[in-house]
Amino acid sequence: MEKRKFGRTGLETSILGFGGFHLLEIPLSEAKCLLNRYLDAGGNYIETAAGYGDGESERKIGQSVAHRRKEFVLATKTAERTKVKCLESLDRSLANLRTDYIDLFIMHAVGTMEELDTILGAEGALEGALQAKQEGKIKHIGISMHGQPHVLIRALKEYDFDAVMTTINYYDRFNFPEIEEELIPLALNKQTAIILMKPIGDGLLWKSVQPAFRYAFTQPASVIVAGINNREMLELDLEFAGKFVPMSEVEMERLYAEAPELGSYVCRQCGKCCCPEGIPLQEIFKYEGYFDRQMADGVITNAAEYSLKERLRFWFGNSKLAMDRYKALDIKADKCTKCGRCMPDCPYGIDIIRKLSIADYKLAAKDIY
Repeated sequence: MEKRKFGRTGLETSILGFGGFHLLEIPLSEAKCLLNRYLDAGGNYIETAAGYGDGESERKIGQSVAHRRKEFVLATKTAERTKVKCLESLDRSLANLRTDYIDLFIMHAVGTMEELDTILGAEGALEGALQAKQEGKIKHIGISMHGQPHVLIRALKEYDFDAVMTTINYYDRFNFPEIEEELIPLALNKQTAIILMKPIGDGLLWKSVQPAFRYAFTQPASVIVAGINNREMLELDLEFAGKFVPMSEVEMERLYAEAPELGSYVCRQCGKCCCPEGIPLQEIFKYEGYFDRQMADGVITNAAEYSLKERLRFWFGNSKLAMDRYKALDIKADKCTKCGRCMPDCPYGIDIIRKLSIADYKLAAKDIY
């Protein structure tokens, strides 16, 4: 399996990483089988979090592969924001994982500037992590969040984290374009390891697993972490990693145009449409992406698809940010005169007039659509 440099840490990681969240869904015996098969196949990055099942995922990993500790890079995460709680969380994780050191200790799901202030401030979690590093309990320090990356961008500008973990897939690239446009270039410039998570969009891209993984592996990330909970899934993921050939720009553009999950509703942020009334179409649809990942489109196809989207649309919790940004716009979607002059410009066949109405309903909290 291909190995990549893990930023400036001196480590190398396999392109496919094993995410530990979904170990909660299977018994220890099956977790042992999957984790050891992954290591046997050349994988060397295993990641979990203290909060996954209140330590259950960590305990399953510890009981499954602690005897092979030197064969893999081990990462765990803490949701604690203060020094004292961070150190307490780390000690529990070390015990759960049956190890005396963690290769990468991640500040988990840092979603607000206030949380970041606490982490970086006096007696914050970063102070705890730095103390643990001096004591040899951890080797490197990272930070993660979901969705809109404004907190991560600021975090990397204010502290030299060794790794940053973020969402990248061909669907959410259009909901959170700043990830690929701002965060990734910043991390590359600082030689910060990039950990890519959610390559199949929390399961949304289940119809397109192969192109989703190929797109993810093509990104300039050190490791692509996938949640794995059965043998068939593991073998497929290993096959995708083993046979990986990077996507060309032409292939990516074809994927953007033809992917069934994007369809004729999700704005590709191409900037080719314009409005004679000055409505900032691209900006509004970006905020709709923050709001619910552009998943509620007013069309119900079948119960399974509807249920999946309803489960995932607010997964990242960026709806308030979206509504605040929309409220600050001088011209909003309700100024649309339905003239239709924007419609022929969209290369993806999006009904822009209808989409503006839906976006305004969501972002302005209208009573009825």
